[in-house]
Amino acid sequence: MAGVVQPANVSDIRFDIPELKGDNYKVWKERVLLHLGWMDIDYTIRKDEPPALTNTSTAVDMTLYERWERSNRLSMMFIKTRIYDGIRGSINQHEKV
Repeated sequence: MAGVVQPANVSDIRFDIPELKGDNYKVWKERVLLHLGWMDIDYTIRKDEPPALTNTSTAVDMTLYERWERSNRLSMMFIKTRIYDGIRGSINQHEKV
């Protein structure tokens, strides 16, 4: 169909990002941010982490926290695929973007 926009395929766009090796941070960062936006998982970058959930958290609080946590988890997994192995090992699994 003409005029229909197809969603980006992660496996296709992932390779447009150079692997971070230390001397290419500016280009790497620009492309990572662009790709996270294309994949619609850039919420963590645009919004501060919401307060931790408690027994008094509302359904809205839970939804916002879950959205932020999912965005952070997926963003971290994606970013790690584009970082040189020698650097990747020093990144804490539970770090925030």
